[in-house]
Amino acid sequence: MQKVKLVLEDGTTFEGKSFAYEKSVTGEVVFYTAMTGYPESLTDPSYTGQILVSTYPMIGNYGVPSDRKENNLHRHFESDKIHITGLVVDNYSFGYSHWNAQSSLADWMKSQQIPGIYGIDTRALTKILREKGSMIGKIEFEGDPIEMVDPNLMNLVAKASTDTVETYGEGDKTVVLVDCGVKNNIIRCLIKRGVKVVRVPWNYDFTTLEYDGLFLTNGPGDPTMCDITVKHLKKAIQQEKPIMGICLGNQLLGLAAGCSTYKLKYGHRSHNQPVLMTGTNRCFITSQNHGYAIDPDSIPADWETLFYNVNDNTNEGIRHKTKPFFSTQFHPEASSGPVDTEFLFDDFISKIKILC
Repeated sequence: MQKVKLVLEDGTTFEGKSFAYEKSVTGEVVFYTAMTGYPESLTDPSYTGQILVSTYPMIGNYGVPSDRKENNLHRHFESDKIHITGLVVDNYSFGYSHWNAQSSLADWMKSQQIPGIYGIDTRALTKILREKGSMIGKIEFEGDPIEMVDPNLMNLVAKASTDTVETYGEGDKTVVLVDCGVKNNIIRCLIKRGVKVVRVPWNYDFTTLEYDGLFLTNGPGDPTMCDITVKHLKKAIQQEKPIMGICLGNQLLGLAAGCSTYKLKYGHRSHNQPVLMTGTNRCFITSQNHGYAIDPDSIPADWETLFYNVNDNTNEGIRHKTKPFFSTQFHPEASSGPVDTEFLFDDFISKIKILC
């Protein structure tokens, strides 16, 4: 529990204590507002390169579940490792209790060499990030100095994606899943609907494969870094095969369609974002984790907004007006958040069965 500092790029400094691995790290400091689900959040590849701040004041109280696998996927985690760079909390619970817990959060983070700092006024920190926007920062231990580096200047998708082709499930319909940093529950949601999923790297030329549907996953960083993926997508949208995207997949589909994207001030990272389906009064509570969005004014005439955020009117999804292509900025598969929109997977699979 040695003393450690969190330093923001504007010079703001918070002092706290270490509860996990002790090494200095740098990354983009972002906050998330979920009350539960830290095992899922820490293993979400979309957090690659980021120092995560929890606004919920007590973290660690229910420990960490086992790493057992089902269908070759970790049952309780969204990937095979922790992807955040570091974790910042107000109060770390050294005692944990849960029927499914196998270890403490601290021990789990130590095993993967991820630092954690507690005793921070996360309310004050979050206020700064809301007013000034997400910032580059560092968790720095005495005697281990480190320079700040902006992770968004790197191709984080290349870091989070798989480097092999893998197959999951069985079925007479095949979905090619372009892994830009996929969450495991996306794959689970697809295979439980009776399709075979072929997972390929972010830069794989999937246009050379035979498939019935194309799926674009979530992932970290700036979508314009994925120019190779967008190039392949432009070929795919010339066909009639169904396409669905989530999170970064929404932005990539938008770029392929001719939209532009931009960086949000502090992003949307929570389990309680309200989105409205365009043309209806249906409002859904959604789980989100993204720092970029589609510019709604750039959507071409043959495409339209599918969902928008009720809080700030940002784009939350697009669809083609005549072809079976659609995407969402939020996460319909959220395993630790609301599942109100999981029906979108059914819509995707039904399009495949009708058209293919």
